[in-house]
Amino acid sequence: MDNRDMIVALTPAERDDALKSLSGWSFDEARGALFRRIEFSDFSEAFGTMTRIAIEAERRDHHPEWSNVYNQLEIWLTTHDAGNAVSALDVELAAKISTFIM
Repeated sequence: MDNRDMIVALTPAERDDALKSLSGWSFDEARGALFRRIEFSDFSEAFGTMTRIAIEAERRDHHPEWSNVYNQLEIWLTTHDAGNAVSALDVELAAKISTFIM
């Protein structure tokens, strides 16, 4: 059995509890995902952070949905293998992403 077969969505209460420890993150009701908008000093800082996130996401085999315009980055985290809902994988990646934000 693949580890992905055991991934389950967090309950709304579990998700809300997890968000209490994730400064700057919220729940995007429309997308059913953890969400964070970050503004950097310039494009290079935004792109450098995206690169660090991409390396970490690839290492975890868990990838964000994101959008970048100049110095702004928007990130949505959801788990396709949990029915496009928030799982522990999203909470863990959000916590790691937060360490990349200066």
